Amino acid sequence: MTYDDLLHKIGDFGKYQKRIYFFLCLPAISCALHKLAGVFILAKTDHRCQLPGELDNASYTLPINIMNMSYPFDYKLDHFSSCKMYDTNFTDAYYSSNIPANHTINCHRWVYDKETFQNTAVMEFNLVCDRAWYKGTADSMLMVGVMLGSIIFGYLSDRIGRKNIFTISVWLQGIAGCGMAFTQEYWSFTFLRVLVGASTSGLYLAAYVIGLEFVSPKYRMVVGVVIQMFFSVGFLLTSAFAYAFHSNWRYFQLAITIPTLFYTTYHWFIPESVRWLLANGKQEKAVKILQKVCSVNGVDITDKDIIEVLECDFEKKPIVQADAQPKASFFDLFKHPVILKRSIIIMLLWFVNSTAYYGLSWSTSNLGGNQFLVFNLAGIVEFPAYTFLLLTLNKWGRKINISGFLILAGLALLTTLAIPKTNTWLVIFFAMVAKLAITASYGAVYVYTAEQFPTVVRNMGLGVGSFFARIGGIVAPYINNTADIWINMPLVIYGGLALLVGAWSLVLPETLNRKLPDTIEDLVAMSEKKYKPVLTNEPATNGEANKDKDKY
Repeated sequence: MTYDDLLHKIGDFGKYQKRIYFFLCLPAISCALHKLAGVFILAKTDHRCQLPGELDNASYTLPINIMNMSYPFDYKLDHFSSCKMYDTNFTDAYYSSNIPANHTINCHRWVYDKETFQNTAVMEFNLVCDRAWYKGTADSMLMVGVMLGSIIFGYLSDRIGRKNIFTISVWLQGIAGCGMAFTQEYWSFTFLRVLVGASTSGLYLAAYVIGLEFVSPKYRMVVGVVIQMFFSVGFLLTSAFAYAFHSNWRYFQLAITIPTLFYTTYHWFIPESVRWLLANGKQEKAVKILQKVCSVNGVDITDKDIIEVLECDFEKKPIVQADAQPKASFFDLFKHPVILKRSIIIMLLWFVNSTAYYGLSWSTSNLGGNQFLVFNLAGIVEFPAYTFLLLTLNKWGRKINISGFLILAGLALLTTLAIPKTNTWLVIFFAMVAKLAITASYGAVYVYTAEQFPTVVRNMGLGVGSFFARIGGIVAPYINNTADIWINMPLVIYGGLALLVGAWSLVLPETLNRKLPDTIEDLVAMSEKKYKPVLTNEPATNGEANKDKDKY
């Protein structure tokens, strides 16, 4: 009997596991709030150059004759320039419309349209015109923090425990998040966003792993998908907080950060991972936790029986690992044409899914319509996407879900090119279809990746995929900035990438219910049809589907 067998005996997903799992899902909401807050904190509003003599609190709206006299018309963007103005004598500006314009000059002060947002970080730090790329950098640096956090906290969680990393991440998010609300200049604001990004990785990583390691393999796919639904709940709550605190971005930042401190109470009732305790020689603590699980789940089992199972499992594992998992290097992912092809496609799948997911989530304001409503729609469509995955991932297979949804997303986004600019809601409809498809594809890519690689390089393959997902998140804000050149440019880029990679990924084999090779030699033999995969009743990853911590 192994630890997984013991879990089956004391409750695969019993009352105790359900209780702690619910509380461990809540941090996913906070992750979503901080990941998506930039849509509103860094909301881009209409602006124009502040004219000589105008007060700082001047109205954005001006009479058309003053606009004609003051600003050149940008025919490419179909509106008056928001970054240049005529170098004109404004002495009699409000009394005459015939004052000659000498030439245009760049402006250094702006008047913002405060109809929707009265104060944002873009307004305070003037992240417009020549400084517009600073807005994209602020979002990119958040994702740099996510990348660093996943590496650092991922390593430390194996060294000092999942629970300790959870507590550290809570305090980091609370301090850095509140600090952002009081920062007075751009670079301090951006640095603190790096720390907030890192905290989301640590918070989610620790919570997810603790929850996952308390359930048996057959429930891990459900556990992985449901926690992503909590992220979608956070998606919707982001716009609710933004609407309630639209008068000042600092109040909004405090509102989404302060509830994080509730997680400090987890120290007293959320247990450490039993698997981690056993791996680090803390058997006595592990037995106490398992006895509590038995007590809550109504299972009668003695300490002696638990210890016997744990010792038996511990004695077997080193032998199995030494024989089945020989050491492999990073370069093994690229040393043979068969695994090289898989590695390249998998890296592109992670990159495109992450880029399109965050790109579409962060660019809802570019689609037109009511910004809060469109943002909510982008969150709502995630629920049917995850529900569909639960129903089809183990029936239809991984390949049809990932490739099919990517191709659907690409076609939907490219279709927007044929829609007239005046038909805003039709553009929004196709963008939401693409968001649903990308969400579903992203939700399935983790398990598909794990099943594409041999055992000896499986974790390495997942790590490389995760790295490229981070790169995608870092690049997405800059792609969104291309909307200043052409409003449809981001949708075309995301659509083209999704269609191309989705079609290319069709060359990968289906992995549903197949026993995967353990070595690269087995993989090569399989590709040459010298190795016949054996059908099995369980997914090769033991049900660890959708362990998509990289999204959070």
